[in-house]
Amino acid sequence: MWGLLLCGGWLLAAGYLAGATGGCWHQCCPGRNNTCWAPGTRRARCYCDSYCERTGDCCEDYHAACRRAAVGCTVGPWGPWSGCSSPCGVGSKARSRQVTVPPRHGGEPCPDVKQRRGCLGEHPTCGMAKEVAKILPDSFSRDFRDPWRRAGLLLPEEPSGSPLPSYCSYFRLTQVGLPCRGQAWSRQLHRDKRVCVECRGDASHRRPHCRGHGLQGARTFWVAASVLGCQGSWVQEGLQEGCVCPSPALIFV
Repeated sequence: MWGLLLCGGWLLAAGYLAGATGGCWHQCCPGRNNTCWAPGTRRARCYCDSYCERTGDCCEDYHAACRRAAVGCTVGPWGPWSGCSSPCGVGSKARSRQVTVPPRHGGEPCPDVKQRRGCLGEHPTCGMAKEVAKILPDSFSRDFRDPWRRAGLLLPEEPSGSPLPSYCSYFRLTQVGLPCRGQAWSRQLHRDKRVCVECRGDASHRRPHCRGHGLQGARTFWVAASVLGCQGSWVQEGLQEGCVCPSPALIFV
């Protein structure tokens, strides 16, 4: 009986001493992990992370406990690049790959699984995104004298014949200049406001769209034709054919 107790005590003491000078049997960490440590000799800490091989402070049983059972990360092939985030101008595209085997027991950590690079959007309709819209409230008549044009030049009358198609453009204002406070209608324009701008056909050039109606999702620019210096930017959120904007509305000129 006493022999069994002595044998058991010796085994417990041996296990304690082994833990005091090692400790990696139950923890192996990939990369650098300052919490992955065990008590070492002379009351100093030793580590069980793979970074300890660089710093030289691995526990005595690190190689036996961790490196022999280590499983490094394995990743699959790169997926295709995404489309450009901007339909026109500078944007970015991304691609990714999947982890097929995660690291275990202090194996090599996974490399980057996402990549991003710059791109230049070249949508076929990008020319529209470069046009600057001129806007007025729909209360103005078509013979309004535009201060942005040469003196004495009026907006041309719509030629006779079949009328050009009309549609509504919906925008989210992203920037509004301080001079827009000069008139009552332009004071209603403010950042984040959603506005409806009606296009009654580009009668001056017989085009099916108005100049400056933008491109969906792209940031474009506008000026208020009756308020000098009133200008800003917006993002087109959508178009609706054959409609009339609810009041208060704006029109392209």
